[in-house]
Amino acid sequence: MKRSLIALALVALLPLSAQADDKLSYTYIEGNYVNVDGDADGFGARGSVAFGESNFYGFGSYSMVEVDDVNVDIDLTDIGLGYAFSLSDNADLISEIAYVNADVDGLGSADGYRASVGVRGSFSDNFEGLVKANYIDGSDVDGDFSGTVGAQYKFTQTWGVTGEVEFADGGETYLVGLRASF
Repeated sequence: MKRSLIALALVALLPLSAQADDKLSYTYIEGNYVNVDGDADGFGARGSVAFGESNFYGFGSYSMVEVDDVNVDIDLTDIGLGYAFSLSDNADLISEIAYVNADVDGLGSADGYRASVGVRGSFSDNFEGLVKANYIDGSDVDGDFSGTVGAQYKFTQTWGVTGEVEFADGGETYLVGLRASF
């Protein structure tokens, strides 16, 4: 499975001439509520910016969650680069690579890298979905796979509500947010 994900990610990163789906905006800002396995919750922000017509985009996020019953805050940060390859008029194959950091009050921090590959598509003018596989590894992080499933309902071309779940061996992370796409 690792070889398949790596091969798929490499193919998606090739600078091909296809353009990303116009219905899918890769330039947005979002505020969100985050819940980690029912044991920690908090708030965050994330955003993305498309680099012209190149199909490349940069993204980043910051979340601060508090672990219940122990009063410990965890700051989660990631920053990365993605590529969207058009599969059809309504779907893109996406691949991403990111630097990730988790800073735990009083206990230090952990750094690593995440590689993701998936599909993002619009089912209608108002509804889009996302499915992707993730692999995270680094000097401070043991290698692990996870999966992400997400959706966005767009009230207008600019405003929408998002929902996302990331499934991993250590539990699930739930996210609900309000997004402004440009």
